[in-house]
Amino acid sequence: MTLTCGVDEAGRGPLAGPVYAAAVILDPARPVAGLADSKTLTPRQRETLALEVRLRAVAWAVASASVEEIDTLNILQASLLAMRRAVEQLAVTPQQVLVDGLHRPRLKIPVRAIVRGDATVAEIAAASILAKVARDTEMLALHQQHPQYGFDRHKGYPTSAHLAALREHGASAVHRRSFAPVRSLLLREGGV
Repeated sequence: MTLTCGVDEAGRGPLAGPVYAAAVILDPARPVAGLADSKTLTPRQRETLALEVRLRAVAWAVASASVEEIDTLNILQASLLAMRRAVEQLAVTPQQVLVDGLHRPRLKIPVRAIVRGDATVAEIAAASILAKVARDTEMLALHQQHPQYGFDRHKGYPTSAHLAALREHGASAVHRRSFAPVRSLLLREGGV
């Protein structure tokens, strides 16, 4: 049996918070029913499936790259860093890694990028679910520290409510300064 690891990230588009990635090696003898691209699932479905994946997978890991790393490296490189960290944290070393999208993290294992892999490859779908659940949990924790931004509702994405809160309250320590809406706000305030 070839040990295949699926990898996906969550949180490339938001204006705040870390980017998360997960790596999952599924056990063919213990399949998880209902795996799908995390974006097509409800929060409750994601939570239930994340629990199933953590219980049934051969191995899984979740990692992140910080807001500072995102601002220093750029979001693509920070996403790839989080992916590499997730794979390197696995308790079992896979023989191949399948990553959602166009870009591949640098690893010592063969890596293949698959566009829309989160919708077609069970391992990648499982990783997308773990990454999304971990990031949403982090954004709820950040909401407790910064309730004025409404992270519990939009998870840091650039919704009209989030942009209005940014204009009213300025950028917090968890906002990504390299992202255009935050950067332009800071430039107007002279706070870059």
